[in-house]
Amino acid sequence: MRIIAGKYRRRTLFTNPGLTTRPITDRVKETLFEHLNPWLIDAKVADIFSGTGTMGFEALSRGAQTALFIEKDKVAFELLRKNVAKLGVKNDCFTWLNDVTLTSYRPKECERFLPYDVVFFDPPYAMVSQLRVGTMLFKSLDRLARPNVTSDDALVLLRTPEDVEFQLPDSWEIVSELEFRSMTIHWLQKPGRPRSDDEELPGSIELTDLPDEGSEEGIDAEESNVDVNDSTDASSGVDGSEDGDDEQAENR
Repeated sequence: MRIIAGKYRRRTLFTNPGLTTRPITDRVKETLFEHLNPWLIDAKVADIFSGTGTMGFEALSRGAQTALFIEKDKVAFELLRKNVAKLGVKNDCFTWLNDVTLTSYRPKECERFLPYDVVFFDPPYAMVSQLRVGTMLFKSLDRLARPNVTSDDALVLLRTPEDVEFQLPDSWEIVSELEFRSMTIHWLQKPGRPRSDDEELPGSIELTDLPDEGSEEGIDAEESNVDVNDSTDASSGVDGSEDGDDEQAENR
């Protein structure tokens, strides 16, 4: 997997050879970021369910100010940290080994990463059907809308498999969608926010001519895998947060 544009263009990333993460192919990622580029300049980005960090690193490469990554899987997390070290972006990144369904999204002593302006929210496909009123994932997405977590005009990119049914908390609404063969990327924003005259959203677009996200087409042929037991100097987080008034998010 590689970064496809910006200051880190063509830099390869360590990727997980297993099935615990679902990296987006280059062609899908390129289409998404063509629409997303205006939102990224100096943005504070969160890559949630980040895997090895491909979306957050692409955002940094294209002008984002900072990127915070949250990942629960330990193998993916170690590869994520190695990618931070490989790119030399330790000062611009914070990696957090944590459970998204329990987190407050506010790690301790990370004020400069908050509030988030652009959020990639990419739960495992098996979890998406659990996005319903009362579930932990639903409550987690609702917490993400708190004003000390995301900015008033924050943009959340929610990736789901095609034709799956889910519910959103009232704190978010779908303002646009990008539809691919096997998935949809939903653009979410907070309801009632004022919109500027020059604000651009992609409009609902169906892109059926692109390869499936699992297709080899569009993926850099040279992927790198490493021994995850190697040490790295990349910044990493612990299970701690500044606040956590939600009982389930306490101390996470």
